[in-house]
Parts: sequence; C-alpha cells; structure tokens
Amino acid sequence: MQTGPLKFKTLILSDIHLGTKHCKAKEVLEVLARISYEKLILNGDIIDGWSLKRKGGWDKDHSEVLNMIKDLINDPTTEVIFTKGNHDEMLEVVLDFPVAELGIIQEHIHPTIKGNYLITHGDRFDSVTQKHKWLAILGDIAYQLMMQINGIYNKYRSWRGKDYYSISKATKAFVKKIVSSKDDFNSQIVAAAKEANCVGVICGHIHTPKDSYIEDIHYLNSGDWVESLSAIVENPNGSFKVVYYDALSKCFN
Repeated sequence: MQTGPLKFKTLILSDIHLGTKHCKAKEVLEVLARISYEKLILNGDIIDGWSLKRKGGWDKDHSEVLNMIKDLINDPTTEVIFTKGNHDEMLEVVLDFPVAELGIIQEHIHPTIKGNYLITHGDRFDSVTQKHKWLAILGDIAYQLMMQINGIYNKYRSWRGKDYYSISKATKAFVKKIVSSKDDFNSQIVAAAKEANCVGVICGHIHTPKDSYIEDIHYLNSGDWVESLSAIVENPNGSFKVVYYDALSKCFN
C-alpha cells in the first residue's frame, strides 16, 4: 500500500495518544504513509480513552490516522497487530465506530530469525497502573498540564537563546524510574520473556525509547508520539533499530 525509499520488514509504534492535544498526529500519518512495511505493530496507547473521557483534543488529523489504521487492517498486503495499552480503555464509549474492527489483543508473539519477541505494552510491569489506577489517572492529568507549561517555559528559553527542554518528559522519566525500580522492572522483563519462550521483549508505556539487554534478554522500547516521536523498525535481516521522526522525514520524497 505504501511506496517510498524506506522499506522495513516491521514498523512498531506505541503511545500515539490520539485524542490528546499534544499528539503528533500529522507526523504519525506521514510515517504510516511514506514508509513501506510488511507488518505494522501498534503496541498500546494508540487511542487515549482516558483523555477522550475528559473531552480530550480530537481533531481531523486524529481521524485521518485512525482511518488509515482501519485501511491498513483491511489491506491484505499488510499484517496489522494492535495490542492493548492502559489508555486504550472505554473506546466503545468515546468512539463512534465498532471498536471490534480494530482487533485489539492483549499481547503478541513476534517471530524473527533470531527467535521470538514478546510484544506487550508494558503497563503489566507497572504496579501503579495495575493496582492504583486512580493515581495513574491523576498522574496523566498532571502530565497534560505540564505539557502546557512546557510551551510557556520554552518560549522563555528560546528568547534566552537556549535549546528546548521538556519539563514533562524529564518529570515523567524520573517518576517512571522510581516506579520501575520499586517494581523490579528488569526482573519482570526477563521473567516475562522466559515464560513466553522469547529472546526479547518490545514495550511502550514509559515514553522513553530504548535498545538494550537485560541479562540475555533483548529489551526494546518504542517511545512515544507526544514528545520523543520515535518508533522501532525491523530490517529485512531481522535486526531492530530505534528510529526518530526527524531522521525518517529527511528520507521522504
């Protein structure tokens, strides 16, 4: 369906957060349309039901992304896997089309020439999301407010000749680091991979792109499309790489 100079075996996106004011829907749409891939994995928090329940920030660009995803699902030349994230809730209430058409599943096993990878959003490793949902929702509201503060703060930094600095991203990363440490995140990743007979785990959720090893388990995180604008691609030779919109866009015709 897509044509262009960039050709990958698999494209993995997460944390697009359609329905929030700071979602980079135009950039997502461009990546989906300008990259060639055989398989598309949407690894959770694609549509933000939490935000939409609070009226959110849905606009025509968000509708275009959703329509393209639906078209890809119906395209026999592209395999689409859509896994559930913690924000992918109440979609039947906030969206005016049959959500079942998206075929959302909990997790997915992705085969590669090096072995299987567990595709899971990552909220299963987060005790706050799992056991204290009210606190997670409160944190999400605070994050949205900090995104607005970012705009004001960075106008001041620009006036002073300084580079962009994300207060919201730094705060979110700090909080996630504390929670991950408390939850023994690394041990959970390794245990989940071994339980699923996988050599690697690919997550989203924490909005921080990552390509590393935890013991002998390959851990990848696709980041987000609110601030990082990052994704994971699988090359034809089976290798994975974290990529960013700024670099990808320079290769578009």
